[in-house]
Amino acid sequence: MSAANLRIGFIGVGLMGHGVAKNLLEKGFRLTVVGHRNRVPVEDLVSRGALEAHTAAEAARQNDVVFVCLTGSPQVEEAFYRPDGILAGAHHGLIVVDTSTSEPDSTLRLGAELAKRGAILVDAPLTRTPVEAEAGRLNTMVGATPEIFEKLRPMLDAYCENVFHVGGPGAGHKLKLINNFMVLGMSAIVAEAITTAAKAGVDIAKLYDVVSAGPLANGLLRNLVPKAIAGEFDGMKFQLANGQKDLRYYTHMAESLGATSFIGETIHQTFALASCLGFGASYVPSLIEAQAQINGVPIGTLRGKEPKVGNQT
Repeated sequence: MSAANLRIGFIGVGLMGHGVAKNLLEKGFRLTVVGHRNRVPVEDLVSRGALEAHTAAEAARQNDVVFVCLTGSPQVEEAFYRPDGILAGAHHGLIVVDTSTSEPDSTLRLGAELAKRGAILVDAPLTRTPVEAEAGRLNTMVGATPEIFEKLRPMLDAYCENVFHVGGPGAGHKLKLINNFMVLGMSAIVAEAITTAAKAGVDIAKLYDVVSAGPLANGLLRNLVPKAIAGEFDGMKFQLANGQKDLRYYTHMAESLGATSFIGETIHQTFALASCLGFGASYVPSLIEAQAQINGVPIGTLRGKEPKVGNQT
């Protein structure tokens, strides 16, 4: 059976999932979405030609491939294990693609449960933001056998600009956590550097000019610093609380491997502290606001306005 003829179910049509599902529909795939507490994305997809399933079990039972796009492992496990969940509808030959950022140990356990039923779990977590999801320009790193990867490739190409086959089952989630550790770690360094510069009376714009002319020039720096100078903290549209979760998964993985993770633990606690200060629902760049608050640096130092601290969304 060709990929175009495969029936696809979709669980989790939130900010990222809606864009993925929309692009699958636009590329001609037959799609069934599971009802969501927010009816707006479901009704939009149905208006574009999707069918609607009432439960995850129904979506699994009626389709050849089921995509899952949820917040993390607790939500994914709940979608599998609840009485009307994926495992209740799993059948021989079903492929479940978890695009969430999940814990690798959980991924392997769920894969073993599916294997008992003759089904397969593929981990294909995403990078970039809901903007790229809607545009069909996400990145994904896929953990699967070569045969299953090739079978899924046309679907992955429907919503991704860059598709990486990074190894067997579980490899995608492991690499995603390492990737996010590096990105979020750099964000924490930038936040601390900006705050220290402000406290030292250094012109933040000059700091940016110097750093961006050297080896640290990169897209992350361009997104964070000029916007922070302008008093805008949305240069990375990824909630700080989700970053905290991903760093927790990363440090758990490192611990389970017997690897040292001094820096990872420090960055995780930097995010945890920012969440405790009320910035969890804000985007990752609000680490700058949290660091400024901790160090008594008025945000007005960066903005050229009156001091403004607290949870900015």
